[in-house]
Amino acid sequence: MPSSTSISNPDELKWEPVPGWPKLPMGVSFYGDATSVAVDSQDNVYVFNRGTDPVCVFSPDGDLLRTMLHDTVTRPHGIEIDGDDNIYVVDDDGHYVRKFDQEGVEQMTIGVQGEPCEWQGGGYFNRPTDIAIQPDTGELFVSDGYGNSRVHRFDPDGKHMLSWGEPGTYDGQFSLPHNISMLGDDQVIVADRENFRVQIFTLDGEYVDQWHIHHPMSVTQGKNGDDKIYIGDMIQPAVQRGVPDLGARVSILTADGQLIERLGNPQPGMGVDQFTAPHGISTDSQGNVYVAEVAYTNYYSSPENCGMNEPPKGEIVSLRKWSPVKASGS
Repeated sequence: MPSSTSISNPDELKWEPVPGWPKLPMGVSFYGDATSVAVDSQDNVYVFNRGTDPVCVFSPDGDLLRTMLHDTVTRPHGIEIDGDDNIYVVDDDGHYVRKFDQEGVEQMTIGVQGEPCEWQGGGYFNRPTDIAIQPDTGELFVSDGYGNSRVHRFDPDGKHMLSWGEPGTYDGQFSLPHNISMLGDDQVIVADRENFRVQIFTLDGEYVDQWHIHHPMSVTQGKNGDDKIYIGDMIQPAVQRGVPDLGARVSILTADGQLIERLGNPQPGMGVDQFTAPHGISTDSQGNVYVAEVAYTNYYSSPENCGMNEPPKGEIVSLRKWSPVKASGS
């Protein structure tokens, strides 16, 4: 089986998995759930996870540089880095978004830790999921989330500007807005997970378009002039296990939604070219693709494996790196 499937790729650009990335030293573990990933201006990789160290920072070669934010996070979900290398984390069970500098000093909090807004009431936040940052203005867009059906827009100081969305399946409605990214500099794209689609909006929340995607968990636009869109699909449900090409893959699309490539084996698993739950995606200046997976929660916690109430058996692979290569003969 091929590791990637090309649909419309005029430049014949391929991606190959990088085995053994990153290098986790003894005593450091994601516990099988790396929830999100972001890359700074030096191409260092920040992994938000539910293991021993909430944020692990790796060099491009996969060496652990440092860990951060111990004893500050309730339940990691989303992470993003702005143009000044400030770090934003989204804590779903904590019901807040928090900004830190590179020293780990808190700069800003939006929301009140441990105090959710009314369930599906439209305020902020009730189990928020992800954040996108407009690079020119610094405005923030937060998908919210498990206990809400909204996108919220804030100014760079965290002042609320507007919100949009409500529960439902029609245009502009959401069923678990699970991930969000800029699309160019004047639109945002939202992984509307339980509606099996991504939706596109203006910065003012006006509906633009939608693309059907199998159970999208994650969505991001490439960095450094890369306008491709990377979407991670959730694993197929138990009743569909074994059906090939149904989830647990990463789709790479043009900015107008044309499929370029699909990364990953047609079946989920722990192999170097397989995914289980692509929960967060980022890219670097060299075109490398980093994928954080909640592999334990979405795959190994099932009764036929170890069960949710038991710890992972060993280090489950929950972070992947794929590197771009030119196809032979091109």
